[in-house]
Amino acid sequence: MAFDFKKEYKEFYLPPQKPVLVKVPKMNYIAVKGKGDPNAEDGEYKQSISVLYALAYTVKMSKKGSREIEGYFDFVVPPLEGLWRQEGVAGVDYSRKDKFEFISMIRLPDFVTLSDFEWAREEAAKKKKLDTSKAEFFTYDEGLCVQCMHIGSFDDEPATVALMQDFITAEGYETDLDGGRLHHEIYLSDARKTEPAKLKTVIRHPVRKA
Repeated sequence: MAFDFKKEYKEFYLPPQKPVLVKVPKMNYIAVKGKGDPNAEDGEYKQSISVLYALAYTVKMSKKGSREIEGYFDFVVPPLEGLWRQEGVAGVDYSRKDKFEFISMIRLPDFVTLSDFEWAREEAAKKKKLDTSKAEFFTYDEGLCVQCMHIGSFDDEPATVALMQDFITAEGYETDLDGGRLHHEIYLSDARKTEPAKLKTVIRHPVRKA
């Protein structure tokens, strides 16, 4: 049976609908950086998603190709994730989506090396006829965070973020959205097929002791 990160690491992917503290270890990702409104049809964000999945499935299906990746095990492609920021804004302002800067990403199994990633990028570009030049091997050491499951529209996220902020303050911490630590979302639903009221999104904010 294919290894499923969501099931094996529930503490990172399936938090409750109330804020909780979590220590997130260093993880490797396929990542694409960009700017702009994520809802724009021909925008950088939607283009990045095509590249991410092309590379993720190239790694997954390497078992049927010419590349033997040392330590390979079959896996379910992990969910799409995103790190978000806006210049001059602490956190995110959902009313100014055109000002978003993002790192769109999909987690890589630990057996994938930089060399394996470079192979996957070239292979996907050749077979999928995609420009994969913006994809990068990205390591993120997130550390101590507060996270919460948000159910509903992305536009309704501020209410969940406010709930998280109350918890952070009450527990003696403060939000640490600077120095490369960013507002983090993990998308457990396919927004193309799920009605907004039923979307499941993990929201995660880095914290430090106040």
